[in-house]
Amino acid sequence: MLYTIGEVAQALGENVSAVRYWSNHFEKFIKPQRNAKGNRLYHPDDVETLRQVQFLLKNQGLTLDGAAQRLTEDRRSVDRRVKALTMLKEIRKELADVRKAL
Repeated sequence: MLYTIGEVAQALGENVSAVRYWSNHFEKFIKPQRNAKGNRLYHPDDVETLRQVQFLLKNQGLTLDGAAQRLTEDRRSVDRRVKALTMLKEIRKELADVRKAL
């Protein structure tokens, strides 16, 4: 399954230009395919890598070069933290839904 840049941006809660910029800067890690029109199409692994980049830049406050270095050196721990954060956000959303239902 492939995702358009708009779908990826919406899933991340970012704008398309940020996703495009990150794709260009982290081309070692993110390799979107292109269709006949030249539009980027992202694999689920690319989306997960973009989620990791977003975490490193927004939550950890790293620079682009610092985030690239962290992905190179210690990608496993970044992946675990991103998955934990995502799970906590989902739980929070479910609790908010339960609260509204009460």
